[in-house]
Amino acid sequence: MNVTETLSDGLRRGFAITVQHADLEEKRAAKLAEIGRSIKLPGFRPGKVPASLVRQRYGAAVMADVLEESVQDATRQVLDDRGLRPAAQPKVDVKQMPQTDEDLQFELEVELLPDVAMPDFGAISLVRYKAEPAADAVDTTLTELGSRTEGTVEVTEDRGAQAGDTLTVDFVGKVDDVAFPGGTGTAMPVKLGGTGFIPGFWEGMEGMRPGEERQINVTFPAEYHAAELAGKPATFDIKATKLESPAPVAMDDAFAGKLGFETLDELRQVVTQQIQREYDQVSRMRIKRDLLDALSKTAEFPVPPSMAEAEFNQIWQRIESDRTAGKLDEEDAAKDEATLRTEYGAIAERRVRLGLLLSEIGRTNGIQVQPDEMTRAMRAEASKYQGQEGAVMEFFRKNPQAAENLRGPIYEDKVIDFILELAKVEDKVVPIEELSAEPATDAAA
Repeated sequence: MNVTETLSDGLRRGFAITVQHADLEEKRAAKLAEIGRSIKLPGFRPGKVPASLVRQRYGAAVMADVLEESVQDATRQVLDDRGLRPAAQPKVDVKQMPQTDEDLQFELEVELLPDVAMPDFGAISLVRYKAEPAADAVDTTLTELGSRTEGTVEVTEDRGAQAGDTLTVDFVGKVDDVAFPGGTGTAMPVKLGGTGFIPGFWEGMEGMRPGEERQINVTFPAEYHAAELAGKPATFDIKATKLESPAPVAMDDAFAGKLGFETLDELRQVVTQQIQREYDQVSRMRIKRDLLDALSKTAEFPVPPSMAEAEFNQIWQRIESDRTAGKLDEEDAAKDEATLRTEYGAIAERRVRLGLLLSEIGRTNGIQVQPDEMTRAMRAEASKYQGQEGAVMEFFRKNPQAAENLRGPIYEDKVIDFILELAKVEDKVVPIEELSAEPATDAAA
């Protein structure tokens, strides 16, 4: 095999490769001999088929296989001999397909992964901000739990309905003074301040007393599910029949028992732990973001253009989708396309560079995702689909590539943990408001 380097430009390399016909013919002869030992043809005993007949019948097909294997083997050898690591699938352009006694000639172009220098992890200084659940935060969560189980008590005092009350009503809805299907109901409880009602519906009932009748005016939302009513004004004739106010649940052991706990202290402890886990997740996200910012300042190697382009295309698809749906961030919406492409191009390049750096740190230090970690990740993913856990696990077993999508986040977290063990990390307890505050730097990056 003859190899001539034809291109050396940044991370791009090109080679002109020639595989001699003698090598090709040797491989073809070996394959034809193997076929001759195993095929069965009428009139011949196994293994006794003449070589000329085997070549006549199978020579062309075998040569096609030999050429494909030769290109793959030569490509692999060129990369291995030179210690080159491709960033993407190499491009192969066959210039001469051998005829009779001709050589195989093809050109190989490959985009390489950059050389990545290891950062000095001990020189990285970070602050791990933490927060601890305050008593009032636990009380608020307990109150929210109580509101989900609270009952009601009938109002006996002479007053009108107010926010938080439940007013039971009979009603008839009309459009253009004609009752519309589904717009009539009796004994329907309406919680003032509740969700799921047409705008203005419960608001029009404020101040009503049992026995009172009232007509309220509303307008159906433009996106209302019933197209014949969408965007139209309507009236509702309302008659109030009963008024109830919330009956708060007492925070005691009996309340805890309804939720499966023996005592209120036990429930309070579980709630505290849950809040702490949420705070710890925020803390983890923040120090990870700060670490990536610090690593980004040390990563000065070039990025393979194809990888940056692929990352940018993924980002841009989301931008286009958000723009079409009218969900584009206000700041982005005020920019022209050229500016957006420039900014998100830089973000794409940063993401790829950090990804390459983390990958190289993991490879150099022998960090791997273990089978039991993959199993736990698959089970966690399957648990999101209640009643279908078995089907999801079976899907992962039959589709290894789908399971591989879970490997990336696990690997990244293990690399992050490895770096944090070596970096200088100072723990600092702060209020949750400070922990959750957005950083001054560009959040999109």
